[in-house]
Amino acid sequence: MPVADPGHPRVCSIARTLELVGEKWALLAVREVFYGVHRFDRIVANTGAPRDVMTTRLRRLTEAGVLVRVPYSQRPPRSEYRLTEAGRDLLPVLLSLMRWGDEHLAADGPPVVWGHACGHDLVPSTVCRSCGEPVRGSGLELKRTTGAG
Repeated sequence: MPVADPGHPRVCSIARTLELVGEKWALLAVREVFYGVHRFDRIVANTGAPRDVMTTRLRRLTEAGVLVRVPYSQRPPRSEYRLTEAGRDLLPVLLSLMRWGDEHLAADGPPVVWGHACGHDLVPSTVCRSCGEPVRGSGLELKRTTGAG
């Protein structure tokens, strides 16, 4: 695999995504909205984030189209946060991070377990959309890159 020039980092969708959601409080805010928590005070309480930091993260996620603010009260004016389609598309990312943490960091077992519609506990897995086979590093081949590198 080619090495990126230090003066010109590799153009990469992972890097672009991390610019938006690669900070702890941003992903935890999205997690809370996935869990059905939509109001600012509860998002702050459930994440432990400082209010000013969470305000900034929620504003950025809203500006980027991951979340949308929906009014729920006119007096006083109050809004809650809902996922957009782009926000809902982050679910596999959150589930993959959860599975990795459950397997490598949760000595006492998973702190959260999701049930699947099939009746079993959910164990997230990445599969190829074309063939349905699980994705493993040994079965991947870098076909092209753009930009530096």
